[in-house]
Amino acid sequence: MAKALIGYLNSDLRDPRLAAENARLRARVGELEDLVRRLAEENDRLVASRAAALLDLESATLQEMQPA
Repeated sequence: MAKALIGYLNSDLRDPRLAAENARLRARVGELEDLVRRLAEENDRLVASRAAALLDLESATLQEMQPA
């Protein structure tokens, strides 16, 4: 399979249309990888803030349940 991929990539050098398409696809993959990274970071922030909110709510509930 590696030989097939290498052969395919080498054929890009002979056909400028394939080289341009390959470059466009590589750029798009890079954009999508950046998007996935940003969304994962945002998700981590949201999970952390939700966990903190739940902990605050739990501690407030426990304080209300304490005998006077």
